[in-house]
Amino acid sequence: MSAPMYLPKFFVKQRITMMVNRYEIIAANPDGSEGQLMAVAQQKRMALKEEVVFFTDDSRSRAVFGFKARRKLDLGAGYDVTDENGQPIGYFKKDFGKSFLRSTFQIEGPGFAGSGQERSPFVAILRRISDFPFLRFHFDFTDAAGQPLLSSQRQASLRDKYTVDVHDPRVDFRVAAAVAVGLDALLAR
Repeated sequence: MSAPMYLPKFFVKQRITMMVNRYEIIAANPDGSEGQLMAVAQQKRMALKEEVVFFTDDSRSRAVFGFKARRKLDLGAGYDVTDENGQPIGYFKKDFGKSFLRSTFQIEGPGFAGSGQERSPFVAILRRISDFPFLRFHFDFTDAAGQPLLSSQRQASLRDKYTVDVHDPRVDFRVAAAVAVGLDALLAR
């Protein structure tokens, strides 16, 4: 069964501004090129309670989904993904116990649960000891049986840009987009 909003591939592009991080979520066309703008996300920097809201476009007049930390200033806080009415549609959390060498996240949604980890142990360690801004890192999420849920791959570019492949049709686009933006925002890229 497919999620209500399934999108098999999309791109996340970060736009840096003075007080907020902004992200564009763009659908991928069948040929792999950029297609329709799906959402624009905004994260306030240095907020006590992490929250990212996704809007239909740059006017930011209509919020369509988002994610918010369950607690303030807690490194182990989980993040609820909600639809435009504030109803929960998913959840993700950094697993600090497993993130010492490679960052690891848990993800849940209707009909699926799994975890994701940085693909390369070498890049994960290099990312921790250097401040190289163009370092490409990738995350792969799988369910308990090892079946792929989604993957996020950072592209070689001046600004943060990711290609997100959603392998499992049970993963709602909004949950996948929230996790993809969360990986960038929460890892302070």
